[in-house]
Formats: sequence, structure tokens, C-alpha cells
Amino acid sequence: MDKIFETVPNFSEGRDQGTINAILDAFRNRSGVKLIDHEADPDHNRCVVTAVGEAAPLKEAVLAAVGTAVRRIDLRLHKGQHPRMGAVDVIPFIPLRKATMEETILLSRQVARAIAEAYQVPVFLYEESASRPDRKNLADIRKGEFEGMTAKLKLAEWKPDFGATAPHPSAGVVAVGARMPLVAFNVNLSTANPEIASAIAKAVRHQSGGLRYCKAIGVDLKARGIVQVSMNMTDFTRTPLHRVVELIRAEARRYGVSVVGSEIVGMVPMAALVDAAAYYMGLERFSIEQVLEQRLSE
Repeated sequence: MDKIFETVPNFSEGRDQGTINAILDAFRNRSGVKLIDHEADPDHNRCVVTAVGEAAPLKEAVLAAVGTAVRRIDLRLHKGQHPRMGAVDVIPFIPLRKATMEETILLSRQVARAIAEAYQVPVFLYEESASRPDRKNLADIRKGEFEGMTAKLKLAEWKPDFGATAPHPSAGVVAVGARMPLVAFNVNLSTANPEIASAIAKAVRHQSGGLRYCKAIGVDLKARGIVQVSMNMTDFTRTPLHRVVELIRAEARRYGVSVVGSEIVGMVPMAALVDAAAYYMGLERFSIEQVLEQRLSE
């Protein structure tokens, strides 16, 4: 492989294993593409796929997966804890080895146009690919979710970048863009009260006055009888994971609850975990260059 890109498409299906396998098949056994991870969660009712590869075969794999999702996922019947606006909710592309952000933006726009043309699913460009500054934030695009998209797309300011000004009847709309690596990070709480999770999420997310580079929502994990603060950490080098854990821990004490665990969804840069380990172990003068696997990879 020469220039390598990563993609982390989010599909609005976390329960039907047949549909999940059909989506994953689009990435399996394809020259120039490697499926490296997938996470399916029944409470969120969402599957997050991580794949890497060269631009052309990765584009083909993503388009095949989108086609499968459009055929098999009906958002009119979909219920889950995670906000969603499409059968394929969001498709980010990330530059990896030898790839530049400019090349990644070009790839994302090519995929966006192809989705609209092949499947009649309207597409918004977001993050570094955004056509306007007010479309960089995925949360702003997704606001209203699937049920509100018919009215939203009629507004002149929300005309899609590609495709019709009406959502696909069953597959909704999708956001496609280029971004740097983020960490999908969730913290679980010792309560079943979703209002507590939402209050803590509001306290930690940047948009409502919390930590920079943190996006957060409260999620009810009914199957486990607990709630969760579900987050995207968009720049772990500036807001490290341990900082958000400690803020959540402090906020949780206000409600008499505690942190009972956390999870990483999908892949995570080694540096994010090394930073957290160094913090909790109180390591002095420690560098990631001391990690054996890091030196071997060089």
C-alpha cells in the first residue's frame, strides 16, 4: 500500500447480525482494503466500522457498504439511544500514512457525490470537507435527526451539498467529511437515571461550557440498567482522556453516583492511552518513546 486512508463509517444498526455481517462483507477480502475493527451496540443500535486502505479500493468498499445499508436499514422502524439521521449516519475519512488532509478532503467529496448519484441519499459535507463554516460541526447537521430532516432540507440554508432537497424515504441523509483522528470514548455511571447522564454530559461538553474538544451526550443503557456519558474526543492531545474522566467523576459525586467503567469504541491512537496511563501511574519524565512497541514500529 502507498498512501493510506482510514474511514470510520457509522451505520444505524446494532442488533440485526445479518445486516451487520452484510455491511462488513463490503470491506472483507477486498484488495487494497483492510477491515481492522467493528463495534455493534444494541442500546445505541449502531455499528461503527473501521477500515484502512488506498483511496480507490476504499472508496469502492464504502460505496458497497452504503448500498447494503440503504437496502437493509429502514430508519422509519429504527429506535436507539444514539442520535441518527441516516441509515449510514456519518462517514469520516482520516489521513494516515503518506496521505495529506487535502487528499483526504478530495476523497471524501468524491465519495459524497457518488453516494448521492448512486443511492439518491442527500449528503452534507462536514469537518474539514465542509462547504461552509456553519456545517463543520456534525451535531449541527444532525440536529432534528431523521424525523426532522424533511422539514430541515426545505430550508435554503440546509440545502444538501449533493443530492435532492428531500431525504431518502427510508435511509435519510448522510454526512461525509475529512478529519483528524478522534477517540470515541464512553464513561458508565452507577445509576439508571438518564437525567443524571444528560446533566453530566452537558457539564463536560464544550458546546455548553465544558472541556474543549469534547462532544458528549447522555445515553440510557437499558439492557445493563445503567447510564453512560458517550463522547467524541476530537483532539486528545489537547484534552486528554484522563481529564474528562476526572471531570465526570467530580460531577457524578454531586448526584451521589460513581464511575463504574469506561470503553473505547473502535480504534484509538496509542498515545491517548499512554497519556492516561502516565497520569494515573504518576510517571515522571515519561515519553511515548519509552514504549517498546512504539520503537519497534519505527
